[in-house]
Amino acid sequence: MLIGKKVSLRALEDTDLQLLKDWRNNENFRKNFREYKELNLVDQKNWFDNYVVKNDKTIMFGIVENETGQLVGVCGLCAINWVYRNADLSLYVGKDNIYIDNERDGFAWGTLDLLFEYAFNRLNLHKIWTEIYEFDPKHQLFKEYGLSMDAVLRDNYFYDGKFMDSNIYTILEDEWRGANK
Repeated sequence: MLIGKKVSLRALEDTDLQLLKDWRNNENFRKNFREYKELNLVDQKNWFDNYVVKNDKTIMFGIVENETGQLVGVCGLCAINWVYRNADLSLYVGKDNIYIDNERDGFAWGTLDLLFEYAFNRLNLHKIWTEIYEFDPKHQLFKEYGLSMDAVLRDNYFYDGKFMDSNIYTILEDEWRGANK
């Protein structure tokens, strides 16, 4: 378990899957994911077994609120490239339909602190990247946290009857270290 001030990160368990399915099927969340259909528990279990348990290129965590011990979200490192030392960031807060909070004392900020410390100090990764859609509220969080927008993938996502851009955000190990001295 990775322990922070407001949140801790722990391994996901089978018992978390129903809640994760419910969060991922929330239309206000799902539009921000690479998921185009409603998930059932079999889908969620297959994801867990194949991408979390059996895949050495994915490390997912449950985000736990320290004060209550309640699971409040999910985060992780996906598509880890162990040769080039980079990974795709995954993060959302399901509690109270928050999806993402941008405050420095919020769930998401504390999660990034723990996840990046783990990625850069324990896994020896060099870069964390993420793709988010143009309407996703994570833009503000990532900019304030110090990630750079490296690219715009034009018309890369189809939602609500139209194509939209995706944005690629990154943070390098030395940038994170410089901000966390």
